[in-house]
Amino acid sequence: MAEATPPPAASAGSCGAEPADDADQEREAGPPASPAGRSEPSSPVAAPFFLLYPGEGAAGFAARPPPQPPRAWRTPPSPGSPLPFLLLSHPSGGAGGHHPNYLMANERMNLMNMAKLSIKGLIESALNLGRTLDSDYAPLQQFFVVMEHCLKHGLRAKKTFLGQNKSFWGPLELVEKLVPEAAEITASVKDLPGLKTPVGRGRAWLRLALMQKKLSEYMKALINKKELLSEFYEPNALMMEEEGAIIAGLLVGLNVIDANFCMKGEDLDSQVGVIDFSMYLKDGNSSKGSEGDGQITAILDQKNYVEELNRHLNATVNNLQAKVDTLEKSNTKLTEELAVANNRIITLQEEMERVKEESAYILESNRKGPKQDRTADGQALSEARKHLKEETQLRLDVERELELQISMRQEMELAMKMLEKDVCEKQEALVSLRQQLDDLRALKHELAFKLQSSDLGVKQKSELNSRLEEKTNQMAATIKQLEQSEKDLVKQAKTLNSAANKLIPKHH
Repeated sequence: MAEATPPPAASAGSCGAEPADDADQEREAGPPASPAGRSEPSSPVAAPFFLLYPGEGAAGFAARPPPQPPRAWRTPPSPGSPLPFLLLSHPSGGAGGHHPNYLMANERMNLMNMAKLSIKGLIESALNLGRTLDSDYAPLQQFFVVMEHCLKHGLRAKKTFLGQNKSFWGPLELVEKLVPEAAEITASVKDLPGLKTPVGRGRAWLRLALMQKKLSEYMKALINKKELLSEFYEPNALMMEEEGAIIAGLLVGLNVIDANFCMKGEDLDSQVGVIDFSMYLKDGNSSKGSEGDGQITAILDQKNYVEELNRHLNATVNNLQAKVDTLEKSNTKLTEELAVANNRIITLQEEMERVKEESAYILESNRKGPKQDRTADGQALSEARKHLKEETQLRLDVERELELQISMRQEMELAMKMLEKDVCEKQEALVSLRQQLDDLRALKHELAFKLQSSDLGVKQKSELNSRLEEKTNQMAATIKQLEQSEKDLVKQAKTLNSAANKLIPKHH
């Protein structure tokens, strides 16, 4: 769907991240056009602000004149109405003035309503689509635009060398201090080479948090720390009020969505965040008709997706099984090498004991023997000591190698346990996916049976129609024959009347 440019007043009033600038834009743009194409006169009292309520019909926008002082808001229409519309509301006040807190409350209400619509539409469209979402999906893009406006609402401006700068990247950086799991996202955002501005980093952070399915948890942790947020936001900003907690609670529903984004090739620094209101002003009947037409296509897409996922899981299980077999062979080989090393250590210990006994015997014989034999015995003793030293060093080397082999064996056993656990999880997921595939096949057979039944009914109706056409043709031919007979009878009656008229004067 092509993005439609929202009305000027709508984008300024409902998505005002900067209240002062938005109020100026609203004064310049004026209220939106009425459904019939006529523009309402702009109010000289104050700039209008939009409230989003479910409305009747498909017009989309409705304007309301400035309210009376006793009543500042119009009662929303009934919840059963299918379509939303934007309602203009003027703050009541004397001498054309309006309190800033009143304006901020209007903006918070508008942003909360837009967040509700965006999240609800995203969940419904994603479940109907039945596949992983990417960055080109229009409802997902609009959701990030709405979240960006919510995070910018009431943001304090920081003075830099280039002027004042407003960025919601600063509050998002605090999340890693509150939730340690968010440190990985923050590090990934900082390592992306294509991001040069804080706004781009904030947008990338929102996308990674949605991929991780932890966006709601992070936002709740951030909103609960008002003392930290007060450094970045005004006291009446959306993140500091109750509306921020409501939006964080609504984000829990996005955990059912699977999204996949490629951050390297996407330009997040220069994107323009404009809310497309036409996405939320569609006719309910047309959407239901399109959903009914695409039901079979969606089921077939889900079936193909499950089959592809099943193939990937089978390949993964086969690879893990091959790794387990390789580790078992390596473990067996290491066990054999360990047994050989133990035997070698035992042999070296026996040889060392024997050398010790020989050296002790030689020393004892040198004490008792003649002095001339001591030189030869000394040489033999030195050789025995040298041999003992070599054997001791060899024993130390073997013990070191044995310790290394034992540590490697422990690591292998730990890796095998982890692989077995992973294989069990993959097998459970495979069983559940096969169950889903069987359910989809049963649903496909049921739809095929219904399709055959409908085809049979259409065939019978066509045969009945042909028979009725034949009978109609026969009745038309009969009617023509009767009309011809009637004409003949009329002619005969005229002939008889003329003959009777000729005979009557003769009798007279």
